[in-house]
Amino acid sequence: MDLDALRFANFKALDDAVDDWSTLVDSLDGLKRDADDGLRGAAGRANWAGVNATVSKEFIGKTAGEFQDAHTQAKSIHRILSDTRDELKRFHRRLNDAVERALKKNLTVTPTGDGGFTVRMNIHPDRAGKGTDLPDHGEGDVTALRDEIQRILDDATESDTSAGKVLKAIADQSTYGFSGAKYKDRDSAVAAVERADELSKLAKKDPQDLSLREFDMLYGGLKKYASDPLFAERFATKLGAKGTLEFWAGVNEPGVIPDLNDRRHYKFDDLQKYLSLTLASATQSDSAGMVDWTRQMVDQGGQPVRTGNGVPFGFQVMSNLMRWGNYDDSFLNSYGTALMETEKRFTDNGERGAWQSTPNSPYLNRTGSDTGSDPMTGFLKGLSNSPGAATAFLNDTFTSKGNGEKSDVSNFQYLFEKRDWPEEENADGESSNTGRNNLALALEAGTTGHPAGELPTADTPPHTAEQARLMESVVSSVSQNNTLLTEHPYMADSFGQMASEYLHDMNRSMTNDSDGDTDRLFPIVGEPADFQHRDVTRFLFTVGQHPEGYAAVEVGQKSYMAQLMAYHLDPDLPADQRYAQDPQFVVENVANGSGEVAGTLAQGRAEAVAGEAAEKDKAYEESVARWKDGISGGIGTGIGVGTSYIASPVGGAVVGGVAETVTSAVLEDLFKNAEGKAKGAAGLIMGEQWDSGMEENNTYTKRAAELAAEKHHRGDLPDVGEWARTATERAFKLSESSVNGMAPDLKTDI
Repeated sequence: MDLDALRFANFKALDDAVDDWSTLVDSLDGLKRDADDGLRGAAGRANWAGVNATVSKEFIGKTAGEFQDAHTQAKSIHRILSDTRDELKRFHRRLNDAVERALKKNLTVTPTGDGGFTVRMNIHPDRAGKGTDLPDHGEGDVTALRDEIQRILDDATESDTSAGKVLKAIADQSTYGFSGAKYKDRDSAVAAVERADELSKLAKKDPQDLSLREFDMLYGGLKKYASDPLFAERFATKLGAKGTLEFWAGVNEPGVIPDLNDRRHYKFDDLQKYLSLTLASATQSDSAGMVDWTRQMVDQGGQPVRTGNGVPFGFQVMSNLMRWGNYDDSFLNSYGTALMETEKRFTDNGERGAWQSTPNSPYLNRTGSDTGSDPMTGFLKGLSNSPGAATAFLNDTFTSKGNGEKSDVSNFQYLFEKRDWPEEENADGESSNTGRNNLALALEAGTTGHPAGELPTADTPPHTAEQARLMESVVSSVSQNNTLLTEHPYMADSFGQMASEYLHDMNRSMTNDSDGDTDRLFPIVGEPADFQHRDVTRFLFTVGQHPEGYAAVEVGQKSYMAQLMAYHLDPDLPADQRYAQDPQFVVENVANGSGEVAGTLAQGRAEAVAGEAAEKDKAYEESVARWKDGISGGIGTGIGVGTSYIASPVGGAVVGGVAETVTSAVLEDLFKNAEGKAKGAAGLIMGEQWDSGMEENNTYTKRAAELAAEKHHRGDLPDVGEWARTATERAFKLSESSVNGMAPDLKTDI
């Protein structure tokens, strides 16, 4: 900081900038509320169809999010500018106070013209007027003044420089749009950047030279700042892609750093988590440094990381740092493409296995679930948090029909049907299924459009064509060879969730009717999935053989059926949207679909417990009962297919009101019934369980129809409950014929 620049500073321009940013923050706050409450709210209530359902609604949601980010960024910039302005004004006052005090000791501060300054006597005694009494000063006064002025200039320089650094860093976070980086003041932003510089230096050290204190500093810093965007970008770019790989591989190299392994091994799992979260946050930045980092990481994936014995490849190291956080989709897409190219090279286009661990291999995954030698395991877990990237990767081509295949083989088909998965062990030495389970999680994200393990909400976009095509492949694959799921039952919870969010399409396929009437019976938004009735029957029968898969579809179908009853019995439904003019015909057809799904699931359940203790049957009730605890925002919303999957021409008809009331009541009964059975004696099995399941399904469907009619004040439909009950019972019974005819090879002969 130049002496005169601070001493004679005019702060008007900076004051104006702070005021302008304050005004902008207030304006953006109003726009943010308008976008969220008005734009997004209106989009959620609108009747979207065709391209608008999958493009316009999602675009509006993202646009509303941009207003939120714009407000957040403007608020951070205003705080940083305001803090810096106030600090510089304090330094300005301190400097002028020091100069004024110096004059009283006959000292003056003079710039040297090169940014420096000198302290000297103001009036030399030899040149003083006769009788002039000059104040005394000593060499110590000169030195003290010089040091004080220098400290003020240094502090002002640091304030100005650090503000410029963090403002540039915030601006660099997003090439287009706005960054969500949020800071309460300038110092917190500066601290994040400085901490990143400090910790990246520690991570660059040879792991053998890393002391326990330095390890703890690194661990604590990553834990504190993992979700901080400025810290994450700075840490990653300072460490570099190669440095990132060498750090994690080096820390985990067997026998190299026994002190850390002996005394800090219990922290390695959390260190892996916080490093993963940090890198995931960093990839969301559009800075030139991160663009280069992602490119280098992809380039180095197929190359060895030189750390000593048991040298791992870059993909093996980095994939284990993808198990947490939301990585940027474009990075995941590039990474996944390069990973599969390496997989093809190592496996001769999938004809043999690869990625087997050796005794000298570093234990790259510290969670205890698997060793981390198979890079596909961690990468698929990363995809499960990034739905868009999951859809694109799983639909991508692994081998084309030009490689000896009759048709293209997608990444999904290769991983689910063909791949020779390497043998893996967990920390207890037992066989690990984490890789395939992570594949199921990635499929859940890729088909539903939301992260695995979450439920859809009103903001979850409708299915896209790519998601629907992937789900078609999933259903077809299980139908052709259901042992791919039955021999790996730990995948069934994800498959059940996927099915629950495609029940509108599955119900449509079971009508065996492809004309426009079906579109009115099962109105949807988004891209429909085109299933074959036979494939759906075989798929649901298979999913029903696992308690958690069964529960997801059972709860989802009851929710969907209740919503449909509320939708079709609405007297304000426009005539051109009605399935038929005869309400009895409409109710019976809705009940038919629900009955067939429930009956098919019930047969899968009976297949799973055939010949075994009734305790296994009770696990089904426990799984259904647990769903109540997992539902957020009230029963009837965000369950299974979610409210956004029925196209409603009447604003709010399905999102709330009657539909929510009906759905909540039906599911409350379902959960209470399941809880009672789970806490009581073991459930009934085989024939008795079949009868019991049919009776209960009839009851739920009847109640949904009666409640919908009551809430819509349909006194003209006194027999609506009986219409629903008889139709669902008929369909439930007929489902046995469907399974026997379409899936006889899947049933056990008793």
